[in-house]
Amino acid sequence: MRRFSQRSHLVTLSEINITPLLDLAFVLLIIFVITTPLLEQSITLQLPRGGRPDVRVDKRNVRTIEISNTGVYALDKQRMPLNELIGRLTAESRANPNLVAYIRADKDSRYELFATVLDTCQRNGIKISVRYEPPQ
Repeated sequence: MRRFSQRSHLVTLSEINITPLLDLAFVLLIIFVITTPLLEQSITLQLPRGGRPDVRVDKRNVRTIEISNTGVYALDKQRMPLNELIGRLTAESRANPNLVAYIRADKDSRYELFATVLDTCQRNGIKISVRYEPPQ
């Protein structure tokens, strides 16, 4: 009498091996965690230290103004001249009263560049928040 039948050799597995899928998911997660902070900046800046923690603001109501130490301005990662930047920001502020402008200026930039943006935003009624590195 045969102990093993011939059918046992022909049996196929009907289960999917999910180990490679989990490995792929973890690799993608790690890639996104590493690259997300890099996508938030369009100009390389060294922010000054100080201040206190932020109050929660809806991301849809935030526009980021960046000022480099060479006098380059950017609004939400798009480089543009100051007058165009203020024009866009003023129009958006009139359409959305909850709009807040985050101002990120390089710590080595001239104060004149920062003061011009700050003054223009205040004269046009745009809410502002000055960004800096948190204290250690």
